[in-house]
Amino acid sequence: MKLGMRRLAAGVCVLSTRTDTGHPFAMTVSSVTSVSDNPASLLVCINKQVSQQEHLSTLGNQFAVNILSESQQAISDLCAGRDVGDRFSQGDWLENPQGIPYLADAQAVFFCKVDLASAYGTHHIVVGLMHEVLVSEAEPSPLIYVNGSYARLADAK
Repeated sequence: MKLGMRRLAAGVCVLSTRTDTGHPFAMTVSSVTSVSDNPASLLVCINKQVSQQEHLSTLGNQFAVNILSESQQAISDLCAGRDVGDRFSQGDWLENPQGIPYLADAQAVFFCKVDLASAYGTHHIVVGLMHEVLVSEAEPSPLIYVNGSYARLADAK
C-alpha cells in the first residue's frame, strides 16, 4: 500500500498556528485538499503523534495553511523534523491581526478556523473554514512531494 501511495504526488504546505499557551507552532503537511467553495473550506490530515494535534482538533481554533514554493524546501525540512526547535528561523514569517504566523512569500496562504475534527486511524481529519486567503503575484511554482522526495512542477510536465 505504501508503495502505491508514494506515487500520489502532493503539494507541500506548512500549517502554522499559535498553541493554547500562545507559542507559535508550524509543521509540514502534504495531505491538504479543497473541500468546498461554499462554505470555503479545506481538509488537513494531522498525525495523532503531533504535539499540537489536540489544539488543531479543537473547534474554533485558528491556523494558516501556507502553500510552499519550490524555493522553500528548507522550510519544509525544518518544519517536518521531530525537533520542534525554532521552526521560524527560516523564511519571511509575519503575523495576521489574530496573531497567526504565516509565510509572506508563500504561493498562497489560507487562514482558517477549525470547523470539524474527527479521528480516523492514525490521524485527525480537520476541516478548516477559510476566512481569508492571500495569493502571491509570482508565477505558480509549488513544491511537490512524490515517491519519497521533492519535485518541481516542471519535472512533472
